[in-house]
Amino acid sequence: MIFIASTTMGLESVVKEECLALGFKNIKVFDGRVEFEGDFRDLVKANIYLRCSDRVFIKMAEFKALTYEELFQNVKAIEWQDFIDENGEFPISWVSSVKSKLYSKSDIQRISKKAIVEKLKGKYKREIFLENGALYSVKIQCHKDIFIVMLDSSGEALTKRGYRAIKRLAPIKETLAAALVYLSKWRADEVLLDAMCGTGTIAIEAAMIARNIAPGANRNFAAEKWSVIDEKLWTDIRDEAFSSEDLSKDLKIYASDIDEKSIEVAKENAEKAGVEEDIIFEVKDFKDIESPAKYGAVIVNPPYGERLMNDEDIEELYKDFGNFCRKKLAKWSYYIITSYEDFEKAFGKVATKNRKLYNGGIKCYYYQYFGDRKNGYKH
Repeated sequence: MIFIASTTMGLESVVKEECLALGFKNIKVFDGRVEFEGDFRDLVKANIYLRCSDRVFIKMAEFKALTYEELFQNVKAIEWQDFIDENGEFPISWVSSVKSKLYSKSDIQRISKKAIVEKLKGKYKREIFLENGALYSVKIQCHKDIFIVMLDSSGEALTKRGYRAIKRLAPIKETLAAALVYLSKWRADEVLLDAMCGTGTIAIEAAMIARNIAPGANRNFAAEKWSVIDEKLWTDIRDEAFSSEDLSKDLKIYASDIDEKSIEVAKENAEKAGVEEDIIFEVKDFKDIESPAKYGAVIVNPPYGERLMNDEDIEELYKDFGNFCRKKLAKWSYYIITSYEDFEKAFGKVATKNRKLYNGGIKCYYYQYFGDRKNGYKH
């Protein structure tokens, strides 16, 4: 089988590295997705372990279709009966069509649904399907007349780890927060600081990475109710995940924010994630922070213009933050994600490198400033 790990644009290489680390085979990278081959064990592992992917799909087919008849026949040719139970619910839950002859989403949806029904009639010998059982959401993507038909094994997006109960203003997705930590090359023996932490997502994801806590171990997935996958697989891989957690490290993660309510929520989230002992949370303006170590990494998702503040306030904030970093964290590395185009000018220093990413659909850049690192470690 071929599986698809969908991802936010810009994070494909990070998800590829995760897939390699999990031992997946024949990995291929495309815009917004990483494909790999495997069996149901790999599908379960992908859902439980991937930190930076949005969802995991089974790739059911890829074909060219220029007419609705071609679409119907190609969708009908898929072996749906091998996956979908007699009482399974199988909505065409998402359709996109770009630069293609067949562009009507509602028509693609209607004809594809009809084709699946026709296929299932042959197996189950019935005309009407109740669809009151397990969920088998179908996603169809078409680009330049090439259709990709997928079955969603995740259900809720993988960013829903289960620890973030209350959302505050402009939160960063857990999947993106984990990617920022990976891209920073931060290591568990280094100090980490998020000086504008909001509800603590970056710090929590960093602690989970350091502790090797699988992000999906404590949540459920749509495919857990599929009869085609042995329940024991889910139990076994969760057990493996729990037994692989590393509780031995002494982590030094600091997270602070000027907003008291955000810090209260951050503490609750960290407790739910099982990392409350690993993060020191404080209500504090970053200007009042004293450096906790000579070397370390700062990772922040500060306010941007689109989200919270006007340009003048943003510029002042970034100028103050640049001064803080240079004065109090002179040898540290800094990593800042923002959509503000003149960030480097306001911050007062050109980044060592930057990377285009998307945060909630907003185009951002991840500005990376490489400082000195203990033990001679380099990027």
